[in-house]
Amino acid sequence: MILPTLTSFLPRFRAPSGYTRVMKYDPLKKAASSGIVVPLQSLRSDASKAAGEFPDLALLGKVAAEWGFDLIQLLPVNDSGFQSSPYSALSAFALHPLYISIAALPEAAGLGGAPFRKAALELSGRYAGDERFRYGAYLDEKLGLLERVWKEAGEALVAKGSEAVAFAEWIGANPWVKAYAVFVELKRKNGGSPWWQWDKLRDPMEADLEALWAKGSLVSGCRFRAWLQWRAEGQFSAARESLDAAGVAVMGDIPILINEDSADVWSRRSVFKLGLAAGAPPDMYAELGQNWGFPIYDWEAAAADGYSFWKARLASAEKYYAAFRIDHVLGFFRIWSLSAHENSGYLGRFVPDSCISREELERSGFSGDRLRWLCEPHLSTGRLMAAAGDDATVAMEAQELALDRIGSEELFLFKRSIRGEKDIEALAAQGEPGYGKPGLAPGMKEALLSAWRDRVLYEFEPGRFVPAWRHDAATAWPTLSDDERGRLEGLFGGKRAEGEREWEANGRKLLGTLVGSSSMLPCAEDLGAVPDCVPRVLAELGVFGLRVLRWTRDWEKGGQPYVALSDYPRLTIACPSVHDSTSTRAWYESEADRGQVWSLAAAALGKNLGPAPLNLDPASMGLLLKAVAASNSAIAVYPFQDLLALGTAFRAERAEDERVNVPGSTNDWNWGWRLPATLEAILADAKLAKAARSVAKRPDRSAQAE
Repeated sequence: MILPTLTSFLPRFRAPSGYTRVMKYDPLKKAASSGIVVPLQSLRSDASKAAGEFPDLALLGKVAAEWGFDLIQLLPVNDSGFQSSPYSALSAFALHPLYISIAALPEAAGLGGAPFRKAALELSGRYAGDERFRYGAYLDEKLGLLERVWKEAGEALVAKGSEAVAFAEWIGANPWVKAYAVFVELKRKNGGSPWWQWDKLRDPMEADLEALWAKGSLVSGCRFRAWLQWRAEGQFSAARESLDAAGVAVMGDIPILINEDSADVWSRRSVFKLGLAAGAPPDMYAELGQNWGFPIYDWEAAAADGYSFWKARLASAEKYYAAFRIDHVLGFFRIWSLSAHENSGYLGRFVPDSCISREELERSGFSGDRLRWLCEPHLSTGRLMAAAGDDATVAMEAQELALDRIGSEELFLFKRSIRGEKDIEALAAQGEPGYGKPGLAPGMKEALLSAWRDRVLYEFEPGRFVPAWRHDAATAWPTLSDDERGRLEGLFGGKRAEGEREWEANGRKLLGTLVGSSSMLPCAEDLGAVPDCVPRVLAELGVFGLRVLRWTRDWEKGGQPYVALSDYPRLTIACPSVHDSTSTRAWYESEADRGQVWSLAAAALGKNLGPAPLNLDPASMGLLLKAVAASNSAIAVYPFQDLLALGTAFRAERAEDERVNVPGSTNDWNWGWRLPATLEAILADAKLAKAARSVAKRPDRSAQAE
């Protein structure tokens, strides 16, 4: 639906290359755009003091409008089941039942719905006092209450009359919902276990989906799941209409990857390459890289059906959003792919990529034992003994479990039964109480895992190789002659150049197809090791990139200076921090080079700010956020907690408590941040509103966009 505030004109977007698209929201045609970033579950209101609900977005829109912001950026709102991370969804289409307001349901209207409204208020009240949101416990109780509403009122309401017709029409217009509902019900009946552990129906092709939808033991549960989605869409759409009226656009977050244990992977197997997991290679923040566990896409299969899955995702998102942010847009160019046998992200390769064949290596002089030396870890007796603390018995036990001697040499290779890190960890686990088998002694597991990763070449398929991410740190590398290293580096460099061309073609084709199919403003999270082709293609297609203050630096220069905020590309979104990082306060006070940051802010604001403060009090926080507002980026967005730090009433006592998520961590603390007060209370703070308005106000760059 087109934003009412923009129906008088639908601007034509002009990217640097001349790429043209009709959009509902165009920040380049405005003086400047600024927004608030928040996870929906972090909101609180008088009606829902435990966690945010769809109707709370209308109240958030009032805050945004009062503060002078014209954009709200939401983290994903898809159903993630009992995974607290919104990036681990059960469905690319289904909205999270967590955000349904029970009080706003038609089934809860009038005197007959009073018990439901009262129960919802009591439920919210029980979790209102917690410092961080207790996701799993609250969701379990809320789903139970929603099921009660369904059984006592909803099921009968949609069984006849106009509501039955409307419900049936909605299901027909949303074909994904049957697969989702069947999947969630089957998962529930299988004790919540992932689909690949089910006794039957692991593959939906084993049975007719329509038959499962109508099956007696599943039918009520399936209709309950569909009813939840119908009501969720109604509430989200109503909230968006309120935001439209307030002149506030909404940006949604669309993760590129989908949880393997999801309705989409279960029901649309051909779209994905199972057995391969996506992740990220090693970097300064993750020494062993990251293994996200999500399957990668089969882009050839996706192309064969016209990218219908992705086009459907965007069409579904367009019901609610004027702009969308693609999380990990680099995955459209190339994705770091890991074997299902690996736990870390160390031993991987990019897909697509240009690999090295065995024949090419042989022509370069590497074959037989020499090639094996490069691609298979060799453990010496001395290395084994050192890992065993010079205990010969411990070393021998590890060797018998995991290694084979090379002839009579004092060198060992991993047994062929060892296929990855998971197999090594399984050997360690079998020595734990209850297994009754010998396992690896303490310390040996880490030693063997380190040895497993120690190689120059990674043979990901028989006869197909890529250089290990840190091949020059491998034990075998310094044993090569200068000539051998030169030949390998030449081969690696040539393949890298071929891969870059392939990545660019892949990204341009995929993004061009998808971006051209939607009227939403396309934005991208383009952080990490970004190939040169990425910013070029994004600019060509009119896709906004991301510039995070702390990471926008000239990494190749001495001292790694910050890029001047005035030099941020126009086609970007500037922000001081993100949900995966520490808050701006925590970063500045504990991690940043304060002098450099303060000089950067002074240059952006064009005035002397004096010496850098040790801590960001409300006034100093305001100066730093105003510096971000002064950037050349067409859009500037701010996490809600950064804006709350502009005042004293709702500012966290400890800056570290403002953090939303620590990547790679799974615990009850993660994703538990929420507003310290209700939206109504925040809206009533006149001093905070004044400070926020000073940040929301941005320089007029509209003349530059013409």
